[in-house]
Amino acid sequence: MSGMDVTELWANIVRWLEDHAPVTAAALEPPDPAELVALEAEFHVQLPADLRAWWTCCGGTATDVLADVLPPFYTPYSPSAALRAWRGHRELWTARWERPSCDYYAGSAGSSFHPAWIPIAGDGFADELVVDLRPGPLHGCVLEWEQEAAQVERPEWQGVSAMLADVYRALTDGVPAGHSHATVTEDGKLDWQIR
Repeated sequence: MSGMDVTELWANIVRWLEDHAPVTAAALEPPDPAELVALEAEFHVQLPADLRAWWTCCGGTATDVLADVLPPFYTPYSPSAALRAWRGHRELWTARWERPSCDYYAGSAGSSFHPAWIPIAGDGFADELVVDLRPGPLHGCVLEWEQEAAQVERPEWQGVSAMLADVYRALTDGVPAGHSHATVTEDGKLDWQIR
């Protein structure tokens, strides 16, 4: 698996879902290249290669459809869903947008939403996984944004590629991804159990 790129990892995850959790697999949408172009135009920033690669093969789910593909309970966003979520944070955090209560470097703590965080998955409520585009050695890492606590803590993964590799290992080898184990419900949905 060490030689797999993001496209292969995602294809293998989707194939596993089709075989073992077909309801979750059926919720996934094909990508729309125009969405990625629109997101990049608004951000005026170079996306990490692994995030860009993922969004060329992952279209998230339809609006309001949850598919907990990413542990412990996150549904992947399409680029347009990511942009909507980011704009929502911008409205919510208007007073702190230009000077967020966050440390400077990627992967460091924050207690208000940072404009350099791109939401990539959500739990259907307000918590999200975000890719951190602040500068530094951890540029591109994946953080978990907790809306109620208004904070991020340590990076969950070094990047999208590491996140997908962790998910794939959890699905195929039965090992935990972070602190979650993959199970499949009787009705064919992927479910992550926190242990």
